[in-house]
Amino acid sequence: MSPANPSQLIVPPPAFESYLALGIYAGIAIFLIAVLLLLSWGLGHKTRSRQKQEPYESGILPLDNARLKGPVPFYLVAIFFVIFDVEVIFVASWAVASDRLGWSGFAHVCFFIFILFLGLVHIWKTGALDWEPRAQRERRKAQNDQRRAQGSAT
Repeated sequence: MSPANPSQLIVPPPAFESYLALGIYAGIAIFLIAVLLLLSWGLGHKTRSRQKQEPYESGILPLDNARLKGPVPFYLVAIFFVIFDVEVIFVASWAVASDRLGWSGFAHVCFFIFILFLGLVHIWKTGALDWEPRAQRERRKAQNDQRRAQGSAT
């Protein structure tokens, strides 16, 4: 879909005042961040002791083991969900502007989905989606190897 008048596609560059406003805003933001960091460093309470240098909660001794208490596959699934949920954001934004992007945009989003599909295949092949314990998986693999060996022996 092309516009009736091609000159409608030409957008004039922003005026100098726009860049000036952006520069002033960025300068003020950087200045405020620097002032707040310097104030907190200068006015902050500075005490050093052996207990405060402990890695656990400023000297509070750990009560339990620091290892994960839940099964790791739950965390893996959460990470995979976040990764593939971001895909939805990109595809939905493409869908909103698909009429403007045309076939080139369609090719780009197809390539994006293809790359994500390759990532899914990779994590599937490496066993990251297997939920069963390793001992059960190895036992099942050994049983399958025995069946194959018996099948080829007959």
